[in-house]
Amino acid sequence: MTVESGTQNVGAQPSRAEARDGFDEITVLWISEGMSCDGDTVSFTAAGQPAVEDLVQGLIPGLPKVNLHNKVLSPSLGGEEFLAPFRAAVRGEMAPFILVIEGSIPNQNIIEGDGYWTSFGNDPETGEPLPLNWWIDRLAPRAWAVVAVGTCATFGGIHAMAGNPTGSMGLADYLGWDFRSQGALPVVNVPGCPIQPENFMETLVWVLYHAAGAAPPPPLDPMLRPQWLFGKTVHEGCDRAAYYEQADFAKDYNSPKCQVKVGCWGPVVNCNVPKHGWMSGIGGCPNVGGVCIGCTMPGFPDAFMPFMDEPAGGSLSATLIRPYGALIRRLRGITNVALNREPKWHHNEPELTSGYDPYWRP
Repeated sequence: MTVESGTQNVGAQPSRAEARDGFDEITVLWISEGMSCDGDTVSFTAAGQPAVEDLVQGLIPGLPKVNLHNKVLSPSLGGEEFLAPFRAAVRGEMAPFILVIEGSIPNQNIIEGDGYWTSFGNDPETGEPLPLNWWIDRLAPRAWAVVAVGTCATFGGIHAMAGNPTGSMGLADYLGWDFRSQGALPVVNVPGCPIQPENFMETLVWVLYHAAGAAPPPPLDPMLRPQWLFGKTVHEGCDRAAYYEQADFAKDYNSPKCQVKVGCWGPVVNCNVPKHGWMSGIGGCPNVGGVCIGCTMPGFPDAFMPFMDEPAGGSLSATLIRPYGALIRRLRGITNVALNREPKWHHNEPELTSGYDPYWRP
């Protein structure tokens, strides 16, 4: 079946889905041969809402049938058997498909064809390894949607930090931020180091509902991240945020209080981990005493190092809030003491002293 492609309104709220035909079946081609540790694939397998098993078994109402090709989850023996659907897509023999890229994209131009930074399969004619860039150049223009999974693929991540010799970058940097897929979608960026499992699954499911003709395009922020997942800061969803308001800061990592002064960047980082947790709603950096190091942000890691030092501006904001926080903490403490007393009429004496006085009593 065919899909009438709509335009993607980046940064806007989704409008009502237009009535249109959708796909009954779609293939997900997942390449994790970018500059990466494969941690996003491993994390993705922990998703539970929905689980990858629910997705591929067709247990989610309204979604097209999904054929997933990921090297970790593939039942094939690998080699050419695993590569077959990818080669078919390059030849234009597979449509529609969603291309998922894991890992940052190295710059092949800086080595002028002399070798490769990372590869995926071999050229059947020459036997030489095929660089990741070769696959992206041929698959991305044919893909109905292109999704970058993890911070390396979205913004370059650790492999793209200052001083790296590979010229690594994010997928949108490589394809262009004005790139549009066959489904008229820009690159969909789902950052995280590694990806938070449910964040990726929610995004993929939304894209699949869009492919089925049952939903509008996913709303994305200016950095092409899903807006409903990355529209708030870590601090806004953090259980420790009230301590910041009261200027009650942790001095070490064993404290349950706000960790801004021991290196947490939560007040300025777009991420929902405090709300979502990590697996089954449990865990997540600040939830378990870890500082936020900004791994979902385009400037990661350079802009957030050294990780355990107090963030730039943290000292000023903490100083400004200290008088207010101290006063509020003291006043709340007084009120707390008052409210932790039982009413005086709670006693076992013969006289009722609660003030009970029904109007009908003569």
